[in-house]
Amino acid sequence: MGDDAFGINRDVVSRIVQEVAEVVNLGVEVGVVIGGGNIFRGMAGAASGMDRATADYMGMLATVMNAMALADAMKHVGVVARVQSALNMEAVVEPYIRGKAIRYLEDGKVVIFAAGTGNPFFTTDTAAALRGAEIGAEIVLKATKVDGVYSADPKKDPSATRYSRISFDEAIARNLQVLDATAFALCRDQKLPIKVFSIFVPGALKRVAMGGDEGTLVHI
Repeated sequence: MGDDAFGINRDVVSRIVQEVAEVVNLGVEVGVVIGGGNIFRGMAGAASGMDRATADYMGMLATVMNAMALADAMKHVGVVARVQSALNMEAVVEPYIRGKAIRYLEDGKVVIFAAGTGNPFFTTDTAAALRGAEIGAEIVLKATKVDGVYSADPKKDPSATRYSRISFDEAIARNLQVLDATAFALCRDQKLPIKVFSIFVPGALKRVAMGGDEGTLVHI
């Protein structure tokens, strides 16, 4: 987590946790699907040339480490979090059980979903769409490095404009990369809207939760 080449940047974790705590204090039920990120990038050299399924499982293990770090940081700000993993490793985290996850959310706890879907070849985007559909989420929040969905790559085209909202069909027609194709199709089929915003903009998560004009809403 963070801009370091690999490892966990404590300052970044603390800031994200504070933002999540603000949303939880609003009474919003929060589930987090976490990626492998910087931990896995630290192993990228060793993983090059590796069997794809093996590399994907290594990435899933990295998400568990990130999830544990996030849950620990939440504890220090008074937020109760539970980590549920799609891969069984009960000595350190709970297995993913849908009904139990829903009960935790109803009790005001944050549920951190780790290890993706538990299957290789599926991204954590797909895990977010899947878990969102399973727990009856109202919306999937894609917290990323960019502040929304643009008409073109803003790094390459300074004239690119950010959409405040766009339909699934229009995003497909314009070939906009919102989530990976599997995750995007699942959200569309389940009529589950997506909000894309930058996690690096202070206060963005709270503004999104309160319905503010932040990022891009992808809807039916």
